[in-house]
Amino acid sequence: RKVLNHELSKLFNEMWDADVHRLTPGKDYTIDVQGRAGPAQQGDSAVQDNAARHLFHNVDEEHLKSIKTFATFISLLDNYETSTGVAEVVTPEEILENNCFLDAILATEVMRLAHDYLLKKNLAKPNLADFKHQLYNIWFQLYARKEGHRPDSCGFEHVFVGETRRGKEILGLHNWVQFYLQEKRNQIDYKGYVARKNKTRPDKDDQVLSIQFSWKGSVKPIGSTFIGVSPEFEFALYTVVFLLSEERVTREIVKIDEYELQMVVSRHGHHIGTAYPVLLSTSSE
Repeated sequence: RKVLNHELSKLFNEMWDADVHRLTPGKDYTIDVQGRAGPAQQGDSAVQDNAARHLFHNVDEEHLKSIKTFATFISLLDNYETSTGVAEVVTPEEILENNCFLDAILATEVMRLAHDYLLKKNLAKPNLADFKHQLYNIWFQLYARKEGHRPDSCGFEHVFVGETRRGKEILGLHNWVQFYLQEKRNQIDYKGYVARKNKTRPDKDDQVLSIQFSWKGSVKPIGSTFIGVSPEFEFALYTVVFLLSEERVTREIVKIDEYELQMVVSRHGHHIGTAYPVLLSTSSE
């Protein structure tokens, strides 16, 4: 087991504290964790459903859409063909939306902290326009998930929107806003939480959860996700971990607020393949 990365923990806690757009549990949204998820394998079409209701009991959408980073983020969620193997077509309008989103997050303190840190490490360009170009390439540049395929994927689509493979497997989809919006449209069926060692069940204030759900006919046996955080927070975290390493898969153990997490980031050439948090434990145990 790798040791806690104190330097990254310090940075990520500064970002956590600076994340003024993060939603407050119980005030801006409420979740309903319900029952514990049963055993499941990737690709199962039917698993026991231990949650009769939605995970998100309610979200203050007016509040959400009044925040520029969330509003520009939401506009990107319908830009992708979720099936892998189907080539993506990027319209000029979508390129504009990508740029609007990057402009919005680059204006936040969270992204400023990330940029400053990467500058110290000589991993980012000092000029914001150059840094934005770098972020665009890492997250939005299309690539083929499978060799020989046409460009059918990008880091943003995988991590934040989610993809399916042959209609049997869910790839990615680690973002709570997308989860909430898909659940609202009855596209996602929340099946229950996945408990951690020593903690019987998550509570409604937890801002990192491990959950099981089905989407477009497939089951994701376990997926970890931040809840309530801003898009810039996740974007900043994953970008930093990605740029710090050349490894194909990077795993860094960090403590953010009360959560002990393993941040997992895999690369696809010069782009993000996937990125997500794995909940290890909490200090309240």
